[in-house]
Amino acid sequence: MDIQLMVTQALKESLGQATNHNIALVIEKPKNSAFGDYAIPCFTWAKAFKRSPQEIAQQIASSIHHPLFAKVHAVGPYVNVFLDRKRISQELLNQIVLQKGDYGSNNDGENRNVPIDLSGPNIAKPFSMGHLRSTVIGNAIANLAAKNGYRPIRINHLGDWGTQFGKLIVAYLKWGDEEKVRQQPIAELLRLYVKFHEEAEKHPELNEEGRRTFKKLEDGDQQTRELWSWFREESLKEFFRIYHLLDVSFDYLHGEAFYNDKMDEVMEMLTEKGLIEESEGALVVKLDEVDLPPCLIQKSDGATIYATRDLATALYRKRNFDFSRSLYVVGSEQTLHFKQIKQVLRKAGFDWANDMVHIPFGMMLQNGKKMSTRKGRVILLEEVLNQVVDLAYQIINQKNPALENKHEVAKQVGIGAVIFQDLKNFRTNDVDFSFEQMLNFDGETGPYLQYTHARCHSLLRKAGNFVPKTGHSLDEEEAWPIISLLSQFGEVTKQAWEDYDPSKIARYALNLARAFNSYYVKVRILGSEDREARLHLVFSVATVIEECLRILGIKSPKSM
Repeated sequence: MDIQLMVTQALKESLGQATNHNIALVIEKPKNSAFGDYAIPCFTWAKAFKRSPQEIAQQIASSIHHPLFAKVHAVGPYVNVFLDRKRISQELLNQIVLQKGDYGSNNDGENRNVPIDLSGPNIAKPFSMGHLRSTVIGNAIANLAAKNGYRPIRINHLGDWGTQFGKLIVAYLKWGDEEKVRQQPIAELLRLYVKFHEEAEKHPELNEEGRRTFKKLEDGDQQTRELWSWFREESLKEFFRIYHLLDVSFDYLHGEAFYNDKMDEVMEMLTEKGLIEESEGALVVKLDEVDLPPCLIQKSDGATIYATRDLATALYRKRNFDFSRSLYVVGSEQTLHFKQIKQVLRKAGFDWANDMVHIPFGMMLQNGKKMSTRKGRVILLEEVLNQVVDLAYQIINQKNPALENKHEVAKQVGIGAVIFQDLKNFRTNDVDFSFEQMLNFDGETGPYLQYTHARCHSLLRKAGNFVPKTGHSLDEEEAWPIISLLSQFGEVTKQAWEDYDPSKIARYALNLARAFNSYYVKVRILGSEDREARLHLVFSVATVIEECLRILGIKSPKSM
């Protein structure tokens, strides 16, 4: 139940076909409740009706109806709508009690498949803060897909192929020590990778050696294959330790190497369709018709490029998942690449390319600068998670030393703080990493939401582990901002999914928490005559905040 949506629909029915305007943008909320819960200025329709706004207001007031409207008045050029708050609150609170965590869900997706390409770290490199964004944004979007009735398929498209592995293998063969790699695999491989690029600045011929070595890897050379497999295995051990901390799982681990034997089909298909052209020894598909640069399909040395693999990936996913949409949660710097891939598929006659969606996001910055593995400027995600959990434990121990399961709660709060700091921002914005901001229990943070949720459950426990029943209503001014926000949750989850924007859930949850905390200060809950109804409201707030946090991939402790 979205109250504003209800008013908008009633107004549409009243106006009929007389307007093309976005009615939702016309409706206002009066600052003074004496002028109703909603006000509708009628100036917009004067031209269409060829009548004065005052006359139009009278007409709308006499024709607009809804069973949850208490009264409707025309005042000059305005229509003031007064809602039956008692009935609305009863219907809404009943709905939340009956549906619990399913409240706000819909079946729009009809269980259709939505593969979601997320995380995708590069093997043989540390899992840095820079990898966090794709992981948590993609996971939240997958949760939104399920909330809207789709079947999300989480795919970790590992960066486990490409020229960089030729370079790493060269570095290992020149300067590597097997024992050091076995003791600290990722740290040592990172050191070798950084050293390669430092040496390549002085000896550019190293880059060519790296390209030749990758070609050997592609061609199945035994030594390079064994090293590559070893690097991949060690990397996955570290990655999954971190995924376990983040509570993120995947349905498929189909990295780039998985498609290595599927690229000949792509080459043959593009050749048969007459799309391949030679350019300076390389093979490309020209995209002049949409003013894009040519898409490089094969290098002059015969090695494939990741565009070829992404074309093979798209064909595989359509064939195996018959997707409704196929989502790629990949940084903004790859925008041109995905435009090229989609256009190549369209030229090849695959209309379903229009169902592929690149979901870009900004960078994770460190002191305003881009993190770079190549230059060794990187913040390791596992170190951050461990530090923030330790810090959360210290804060919780100060605030509530008698709390049971402090270590588990600290883990939930600390990791939740890291995730929320990212997801509260619109995804295309760059995020500057800050320890100071993320663990504030009073600001726009994950701990603030978790603390509000825990406060709700503390009230329910003090009320004798209150179990809500249907039939309660609240007709009080102080509760109305909360009722109004709760009514919007279904529409917020729908819009967040359509915009691929988890920050809408984060912002909504913050607004709801603020409204509840304001109510908590103003209104006596446990010792009041309206105790049952007010506890019903507390339960509803706790339920919706918990569901918001779940969508974002964050736990909701009941005590803090």
